[in-house]
Amino acid sequence: MSMNFHKKLPSGGDIKEDYPLTAKMIQVKKERDEKIKAVFDGTLDKFVLIIGPCSADHSEPVLEYISRLRRLEEQVSDKIIIIPRIYTNKPRTTGHGYKGMLHQPDPDAKPDMYKGIVAIRELHLAALRDYDFSCADEMLYPENYRYLSDLLSYVAVGARSVENQQHRLTASGIDAPVGMKNPTGGDLGVMMNSIVAAQSSHTFIYRGWEVTSDGNPYAHAILRGYIDYAGRNISNYHYEDLLRVQELYEELNLKNPSVIVDTNHNNSGKKYLEQIRISKDIVHSRNQNSDIKRLVKGLMIESYLEDGAQSVGEHVFGKSITDPCLGWEKTERLVLDIAEKL
Repeated sequence: MSMNFHKKLPSGGDIKEDYPLTAKMIQVKKERDEKIKAVFDGTLDKFVLIIGPCSADHSEPVLEYISRLRRLEEQVSDKIIIIPRIYTNKPRTTGHGYKGMLHQPDPDAKPDMYKGIVAIRELHLAALRDYDFSCADEMLYPENYRYLSDLLSYVAVGARSVENQQHRLTASGIDAPVGMKNPTGGDLGVMMNSIVAAQSSHTFIYRGWEVTSDGNPYAHAILRGYIDYAGRNISNYHYEDLLRVQELYEELNLKNPSVIVDTNHNNSGKKYLEQIRISKDIVHSRNQNSDIKRLVKGLMIESYLEDGAQSVGEHVFGKSITDPCLGWEKTERLVLDIAEKL
């Protein structure tokens, strides 16, 4: 076997024991989970914003960003629930490049998976302990969900992972809303099949155990745009796109029909400033059609302290080292505008 085994990594139970939640943190997360699930099942009329950096690169700027989100949510909490993005794994199309805090807690240093596991848990713990935010992360590696399972209030399955059986089956056993993105090629049938799988019960192998999942009634769609056969960015957040997804939900008779719209990626063509216009367009669509309003539960927005992006090694505090993001001033103005228009 052509692999070099370096060191045995701790179990999820070991990490949770070494870095535990307090009773207060458990209660805060429980209350947030109930509210977030109520949005997805339609019993709470609030709008979800899953918002934050493309990838969590350093703890200090991420926590500074989250401290600002806390103050901002207090201004809009009558209409909006904010779920900070703390995305600690970064999928790479070719496998090359910075893969996120899990791999490299210091982007300038070599990968260290143990330090990465500790770093991502400590960051999510700090968000909950210091700012009362249970957050969102992407499930890039299903077996690693155990390190954060008691901390996350939202999980995303990415466009490259959504066809993978293990991602679908693991999502079926998660007790939190899981968003299934449309694949990079845009096939909505693939996305809907993933939701069917995630909402169903399965028996499968997970971390060396035979397990049976209950099915996740909060599994739902994320529209993130796609790339067509000619390599062009094609958006799928428009009024007609949303009505089409509603039709697909009705055909499949799924529980809690819900859509989150990713305002960046191929919806914006990675032109991060377009997220402002796209967000307002989606809110306008909701205001024009009661079916769309019931369907679209929120937005996913890539935002950080500084506009744009930088290369690894440049060290501008709070500026993305992966996809470009909206800076704080534009983010704050956008969230306040969304709240006003809802």
